[in-house]
Amino acid sequence: MADENAKYQSPLTSRYASAEMAANFSNNTRFGTWRRLWVRLAQAEQQLGISGITDGALAEMSANVDNIDYKVAAEEEKRRRHDVMAHVHAFGIAAPQAAGIIHLGATSCFVTDNADLIIFRDAMDLLISKLVVVIDSLSQFARTHRALPTLGFTHFQPAQLTTVGKRATLWVQELLWDLRNMQRARDDLGFRGVKGTTGTQASFLSLFNGDDEKVEELDRLVAELSGFKGKSYPVCGQTYSRKVDVDFVSALSSFGATAHRIATDIRLLANLKEIEEPFERDQIGSSAMAYKRNPMRSERVCSLSRHLMVLIGDVLQTASVQWLERTLDDSANRRIAIPEACLTADIVLATLQNVVEGLVVYPQVIARRIRSELPFMATENFIMAMVQKGGDRQECHEQIRVLSHEAAAVVKQQGGDNDLIERVRKCAYFAPIAGELDSLLDPSTFIGRAPVQVDRFLADFVAPALAPYADIIAQKKPAELSV
Repeated sequence: MADENAKYQSPLTSRYASAEMAANFSNNTRFGTWRRLWVRLAQAEQQLGISGITDGALAEMSANVDNIDYKVAAEEEKRRRHDVMAHVHAFGIAAPQAAGIIHLGATSCFVTDNADLIIFRDAMDLLISKLVVVIDSLSQFARTHRALPTLGFTHFQPAQLTTVGKRATLWVQELLWDLRNMQRARDDLGFRGVKGTTGTQASFLSLFNGDDEKVEELDRLVAELSGFKGKSYPVCGQTYSRKVDVDFVSALSSFGATAHRIATDIRLLANLKEIEEPFERDQIGSSAMAYKRNPMRSERVCSLSRHLMVLIGDVLQTASVQWLERTLDDSANRRIAIPEACLTADIVLATLQNVVEGLVVYPQVIARRIRSELPFMATENFIMAMVQKGGDRQECHEQIRVLSHEAAAVVKQQGGDNDLIERVRKCAYFAPIAGELDSLLDPSTFIGRAPVQVDRFLADFVAPALAPYADIIAQKKPAELSV
């Protein structure tokens, strides 16, 4: 037996991807789907009166759908340089009664394109089921921390306060848009159907002796048997339009941007020690620095998301260079780019779920950072309070300016703590509000409507979006990562 470790293996399947997504793009699924399509074509042709397709032939085909002799197929493909005809040959050996009617009237794209559309549809179903779990888990995180004040950042510089939960809703909102995009891409997938070599159905028209209605019925029947009832593309060349692939992968690449943004935010917050991704008891952060707790899962999300984002370039290029009814320069590229998009999205979703469901929040660290920055932000409140006590706004502003600059110098030049509040307490000018300073510095008074915004967003937008997936969410399980 060949040593699998003696040749290159894609890390997408050997290291990261879920068993179900890897199986969806396996040879067994691909070529098994080809055979199922040949069975459906033969069944529909027999139903519409084509002679020579016996019940015995159909039974033999059905019984051998998964009985694939890959050695025979590989030898035939090497000899013929044609993968579809190689598998027609191998299927004919497994089902000899049907050997003469397999692929009757069809072109290669009948199996290759239609099988791809089935596999892509099933892949997107898997991805959507994982995405809604991530949205649900992150929404629970937002709800839990809806009112926990935290320092906001613009330009990664301290800004007005927000809450941990409100920040999480920014992530959830983008994931909701990804859910919309993925569901739309999934629902928009049609079926190439039974269209013949250049899309004119000429071979089938000949097979049915010029009967247009039977050709249309054949197309309808095969589509319905394949789970695409009423959803065949009305026109195509030899292939379905590769614009379909653009729409499909665009939704995944767009999700990659969202995932990268979320994981980057978590990495920044981990550096601040405010939030951390899960870290197992025996996990090692660094081979040299034993104390380290590197955000390696979030880093993996970023790494793979970059790959996911650039794959749309391959698909766009392929769609743009399809000549007339078709060229074959799409084939090798599509075999790599589209499965990798689905596999990568699958890995990113599993990793993101693992991170989101294990996020650790450190309220005391968050509070300490707020205390270090809030005095400067609270100065406007001090001014308003002084004016209410009869003070002059401009004079108050000048007093605050001088004290703020003195406190800033302590922080920046001496490396000390922000002592602005103590300076205000000791300043005789601010004596009228000395007793109010603590209440004026309560972080909860600086978060605006953030908790209410979280509540309304979750109730008015997240809940309705997730409602159709309630059964999936009810059965969710923790995302187990092997590495």
